[in-house]
Amino acid sequence: MSELTHFNASGEAHMVDVGTKEITQRVAITEGTINMLPSTLEKIMQGDHKKGDVLGIARVAAIMAAKKTADLIPLCHPLALTHVEVELTPLPDKSTIHCRTTVETRGQTGVEMEALTATQVALLTIYDMCKAVDRGMEMGGVRLLEKRGGKSGHWKRD
Repeated sequence: MSELTHFNASGEAHMVDVGTKEITQRVAITEGTINMLPSTLEKIMQGDHKKGDVLGIARVAAIMAAKKTADLIPLCHPLALTHVEVELTPLPDKSTIHCRTTVETRGQTGVEMEALTATQVALLTIYDMCKAVDRGMEMGGVRLLEKRGGKSGHWKRD
């Protein structure tokens, strides 16, 4: 990765031409967390939150966000995703919910942005559903863990 690809020779932003790139299986895995009061996490885990199944709704929101990434990020290519998996794991000892997202496609460009968008939207949805009882929640650590496929090959965070 020696240069930025979203700028042309004149320095103007443009969508990268992926038309001649090889079609390969593309996978991206991301993660993030949301920290909250222990009582907020307890409500989520017990399923007695008055707005409903917080984690179920966050999971669906994340999947929808992955599919809509090109509508949100101006230079992303619209992709036909073949798989989106969102794991939301409560960690009571840390008053945290950990989100891990895997996105896959078979195409000419990667799915890192779709996975990152899905993770962030899952966390935002949890915040939205719980803000009435805990405005101090904090989201963080949203990052790419691994990507596979394409010319740049396999990358994994240490």
